[in-house]
Order: sequence, then C-alpha cells, then structure tokens
Amino acid sequence: RNMSSAGPEGRKMMRECEGLIDSLVYYIQGAIADHEPNDKATENCVCILHNLSYQLEIELPESYAQSIYMQRRNIPGSDKTPGCFGTRSRKVKEKQQDTPLPEEKSSPKGVESLWHSTLIRIYLSLIAKSTRNYTQEASLGALQNLTAGAGPMPLAVAQTVVQKASGLPSIRAMLHSSHAAVRRTAVSLLRNLARNPSLQGDIAREVLPDLVSLLPESVPGSAVAADTTASVCYTLLSLTQRSSANARLLLAAHGLPRLLALSMNDSNMYSKASRAASVLLYSLWSHTDLHSAYKK
Repeated sequence: RNMSSAGPEGRKMMRECEGLIDSLVYYIQGAIADHEPNDKATENCVCILHNLSYQLEIELPESYAQSIYMQRRNIPGSDKTPGCFGTRSRKVKEKQQDTPLPEEKSSPKGVESLWHSTLIRIYLSLIAKSTRNYTQEASLGALQNLTAGAGPMPLAVAQTVVQKASGLPSIRAMLHSSHAAVRRTAVSLLRNLARNPSLQGDIAREVLPDLVSLLPESVPGSAVAADTTASVCYTLLSLTQRSSANARLLLAAHGLPRLLALSMNDSNMYSKASRAASVLLYSLWSHTDLHSAYKK
C-alpha cells in the first residue's frame, strides 16, 4: 500500500508485476461474496488499486494506449482535433460523444483490469456495502481517477458508472457520509461524471438536490469543507450551464440564497468556494427565461 503511492515509477513497476492486480481483484471479489467488505485486507487492496489507477490514462504503456485509442484515430477528421490529453473545450467534449468507446476484453489480465467494468462494479459494490470509511473513500477515489481526463477511457468508465452499473444511488448516499473526506471524494467523482453532456440529465435527476444540500448556509467551517463546496459549485455549473430545466431544479432546491451568501464572503481562506459560487451565479443568470423566478 505504501509502495503504490511512491510515484510514477513505483506505479509502473507494480502495474507490470505479474499477478499482482489480478490477485488484489480476486481477494476483493471473495470478500464481497463472503459478505465481509469491512476487513482491513480489503481496505488495503482497494487502496493499492486506487493508487495504481492514478493518472492511468497518461501513464498507460504504449501497447495498451494504441489499442484503446485506435478507434479514435480512425475517425475521419480526427487529425484536426486535439490529442487524448488536450483541451476540454465544448467542441472537443461534443466530439467525444460520437467517439466509439474502447471494447472490453471478456477476461482482462493485469493492468487491463484497472479500467474494466468488472472492477468498476466492485468499487460500486464496496461503496454500497462497506461501512469502513477508508474503503469507501478509496473506491470513490479510484473511480474519480478513472473518470479524470478527456479520452475514450474516462468516458467509457463514466458511462458504465452512471448508465450500465446504475451507480448514482450509491454515490449519492456518500454525499451524506459523516466522514468529510468521503463526502469530498464523492463530490469530486460527480464533478468528473458531470463533464459528460450525455450523462448530465441522469445525474441532475438523481443527485442535484443532494448537491445543493451540501452548500453551506454560511462560511464553510474548514478548508476541507471549502474544497468540497467549490467542487459542488463546479459540478452544478456543468449540470446547469446548458440546461434551464436543471437550473430550475437548483432554484427549487433553494440553492440561490446559499450561493448568494457564499459569493459575498470575502474571507481569504474560503475564496475558492466564494469564487466558484460567483462563477455559478453568473452562469445561472444567462438563463434569461428564469430571471423573473430568480427575482422572486
């Protein structure tokens, strides 16, 4: 577990260690099957996989990267678009929605398991069934790592989480965890998921009111709370900036007074949250059809 957080070279060596990832996945599957998701060994296994999933898209061996992104390179006109790790502009995001997703192997081995739907479902199962905070946080964090970035792999993982594995209810429950770090990681995961336009409708229907409930009615009580609040604002920004219906949901959830209070806070410690609230308010005002509702 300590070695897996040693940096890029340590991650590379552990990903290439024959049988290691397969053994970790096998142990966790057994723990879930035996209804024992709370043991320390499971926590350690998940934390290792969490660390090995960090910057996975960037650090993939060339042989895997070529096979995963070959479909993307064969798309007509793709030479005019940025690479897999480039800008996150709206045009690029929209282009990605038409990009074929990488095909999965039925029996993944080694590093291939890290982004496979089998492991994604294992993470979601642990989020739902484990009561161990570190196991929950590591499972959420692994999914956060896998959905970061702008390539086909993060999009495929995001679609699996939201649509194929129906993972939003489990993630939503973590928004109300008593553990601040679990809440922060759950919000960060949702922030990644919400960047995908094709998933925004599902996410808004499932968790938008819960996200609004996380906005403090006054100044956040800690730096962790300020980070979480900023992430909530940026997640809501993704969900509402091109959808008046979602903006109306935010209004119905009484989010506007909280955002106004946050935006007017000038404390240096919480400027990140205040700035994020201001950006969201500016975006909400662009929905001219809601101006009368805002004023009320």
